Amino acid sequence: MNHFDQILLTINWNVVGLQAGQLILSLSILVVLHELGHFIPAKIFGCRVEKFYLFFDPWFSIAKKKVGDTLYGIGWLPLGGYVKIAGMIDESMDKEQLKQPAQPWEFRSKPAWQRLIIMIGGVTVNVLLAFFIYAMILFTWGETKLPNKNLTNGIWVVDTVVNEVGLKNGDKIISVNGEPVKYFEDLNAAMLLGEKMTINRGGEIKDLDIPVNFIEKIVEKGKRTILLMPRIPALVADVDSTYDAAKQGLQAQDQIVGIDSTAIAFFDEIKPLIQNRAGDSILLKVKRGSEVAEIKTRIGIDTSIGFHVAIASMDEMEKSGLYHFETTKYSFFASFPAGVNKAIDKLGFYVSQFKKILNPSTGAYKGLGGFKSMGSIFPKYGWDWEAFWNITAFFSIVLAFMNLLPIPALDGGHVLFTLIEMITRKKPNEKFLEYAQIVGMVLLFGLMIYANANDWLGWGRNR
Repeated sequence: MNHFDQILLTINWNVVGLQAGQLILSLSILVVLHELGHFIPAKIFGCRVEKFYLFFDPWFSIAKKKVGDTLYGIGWLPLGGYVKIAGMIDESMDKEQLKQPAQPWEFRSKPAWQRLIIMIGGVTVNVLLAFFIYAMILFTWGETKLPNKNLTNGIWVVDTVVNEVGLKNGDKIISVNGEPVKYFEDLNAAMLLGEKMTINRGGEIKDLDIPVNFIEKIVEKGKRTILLMPRIPALVADVDSTYDAAKQGLQAQDQIVGIDSTAIAFFDEIKPLIQNRAGDSILLKVKRGSEVAEIKTRIGIDTSIGFHVAIASMDEMEKSGLYHFETTKYSFFASFPAGVNKAIDKLGFYVSQFKKILNPSTGAYKGLGGFKSMGSIFPKYGWDWEAFWNITAFFSIVLAFMNLLPIPALDGGHVLFTLIEMITRKKPNEKFLEYAQIVGMVLLFGLMIYANANDWLGWGRNR
């Protein structure tokens, strides 16, 4: 292993560590508050809570301390957390206690309406937490978006899978599924969930069909989330010293404005001019400060000039006049309804994704990921609190939605059985509830194994 490979390996492990740390902190916050949502009403209604754990603790705990009737602890297996409420059929499967006569401090002895409140407490906290986090994000940082109408030069197709739909660099997307797309930030999600789009290509209006298995195509090529970007100038961030362009004088901060006799306005215009021309000589026209220089160089064997493009920040784009963004600031009180609306929008997006996953024809289930996929959403380089809280708020919504699914072993399964009891006025047989709990746990563990295996097997296959 050479020195360069060692540096790359170190960087990769630093990225993994940073993303893993953010994921663990995010899940820890969500799990503790979710379980508090069960814990607090259980204590209010006089239930004995035997254990309150962050993460699971098979065989041993990292830390634990008993206070009153409750053992508080941190487990070593970071797959969630739990509260063990006396007299409740849960993942602990404590059958010995259930064989004894019901005691007044047990969950099973409480009225159905109290048990229902205890069961929906976790989901309720997750929903309220998402509202609050989004509100505080909007209050602290506001909201900056790029209006789709301001992309006067169209979009940059980053992912080649999008080319298969028929989109080209410079196209202007008017609508998806007949709905106008107001902001550029909504385009990627709209494409993932859409079936048809209308574009403007050089003044000509065209309709493009989005394949039903569009998500499957993205997954199979190892692609993830960024499909489109605003078009950017061919501004050099850094130059690879092993390429001829570096030897001929190409420098960071140079802007490529021409190749041979063709003018270049945007970075995405370069590839079509040099592909299939490995080893050929080309004449680069480069803007350096206020002057334009010419550099004669050779295209690399990988059909690349050998530089990384500089992607400007929103502030830099705004100052240079490249794009004009729309920024909204919120007062403390105005941020709360705005936060609720944002959380509802995110929930709608996730539900639409979930429907895609349940439809085998979309192939979306192939993109189902576990902890590695969750961690990869967080920023790779440096800790960005705005991004961290945005992701945590979205995870809170996902956790609430998934827990409400009517599957035994999830809160939604318990809620379903309790509602049936309240309607029929007949309590389900405890043996039936035990078996239902086992079935639910098998389903959940199977899904977890599939998702995490999909993460790693897919990662190895596509890279």
